[in-house]
Amino acid sequence: MLPSTSTLPLFSPQVVHRRISTTANGVAFAVPSAAAHIGGFLSKKPYTAPSWASELSLVPSHNFTLGQFPTPIHKWNLPNLPKDTEVWIKRDDLAGMELSGNKVRKLEFLMADAVAQGADCVITVGGIQSNHCRATAVAAKYVNLDCHMILVTSRLIVDEDPGLVGNLLVERLLGAHIDLVSKGEFTRIGSVALTNLLKKRLLEKERKPYVIPGGGSNSLGNWGYIEAIREIEQQIQLSGDVQFDDIVVACGSGGTVAGLALGSRLSSLKTKVHGFSVCYGPQYFYDNVQGHIDGLQSGLKSHDIVRIEDAKGLGYAMNTPEELKFVKDIAGATGIVLDPVYSGKAAYGMLKDMSNNPTKWEGRKVLFVHTGGLLGLYDKVDQLSSLAGSWSRMDLEELVHPKMAPVRCSD
Repeated sequence: MLPSTSTLPLFSPQVVHRRISTTANGVAFAVPSAAAHIGGFLSKKPYTAPSWASELSLVPSHNFTLGQFPTPIHKWNLPNLPKDTEVWIKRDDLAGMELSGNKVRKLEFLMADAVAQGADCVITVGGIQSNHCRATAVAAKYVNLDCHMILVTSRLIVDEDPGLVGNLLVERLLGAHIDLVSKGEFTRIGSVALTNLLKKRLLEKERKPYVIPGGGSNSLGNWGYIEAIREIEQQIQLSGDVQFDDIVVACGSGGTVAGLALGSRLSSLKTKVHGFSVCYGPQYFYDNVQGHIDGLQSGLKSHDIVRIEDAKGLGYAMNTPEELKFVKDIAGATGIVLDPVYSGKAAYGMLKDMSNNPTKWEGRKVLFVHTGGLLGLYDKVDQLSSLAGSWSRMDLEELVHPKMAPVRCSD
């Protein structure tokens, strides 16, 4: 049986939705975040980069308040850890209901740029159960933009109604415009060419589209997780008694791990960042991260700031029975529900590496970033049905036929 999750917060609940600031002498204090003020949520506000990131290029001028930040950090008592190893978890799955997960951090900057450029709609691309596409559809509606998305699915069902499972339900309720392509077409034509084709058609209709890459991962989107490092840095400062040696995160489009790795290197954290890839191999992501940090003119090398581990298993969005059982076991024991595509694979890969290489992790404090995506579980219902908890009809026999009290005979 796995141990239960500790609910010990890294900072008190009273400041969970507050921005943490410091005085000149470094004393931490809490001030209300933009989202805490009436009218602050969904507002556009000027952005000032952390001092340690101010020399990077493409510093955003504004962002939208779309998420509920800072997200909590608490102890995560996972089983069979190496000696004296602690794992903590940052709950970016709690960033906000329909927007929950890592995508909202990137979209705060991308949507502000779309509005600044006068766009009336956005275009993006992803898999049929893309968390990014769902979050983009929500964020677009929040800022009064239409959303057009290209979703990649199997050749067998590309001409059919995609249904209302998981992320698709939210997207279609919001009225997102969905174009389906097969995996073969996507591989042959490519993401850029497909989005350019859709952009051309919208321009011909006199629309003003703004293109957001898959996962929201580009130089501007990277600022979402550069800013997240500032948030973690402030949470640690307020707590005063926790320091992290490692940050672990799933790696799907590269933007999240690039922002975390770059921010960690430039800030006071100096933590070792591990990206567990859920698609493609490590070299692809080293090159991918290099492209992201080159876009910000960081002057750094990806191999020096991040370690990429292969956790794709059968492939993107495909799971082995062992991976799904792991997701079920962790949920049942700790209350943390991992998604099967990203965080589930990353946590599974992390614990597997800890088991195979315990000395590498012994005595270290690890921060695992839960990037959300829980709606993707609905696409795995058939595979999870045999693992889910049992049920039975409630026995009402005693109410329907109550036992009769013994009858006493009187003289």
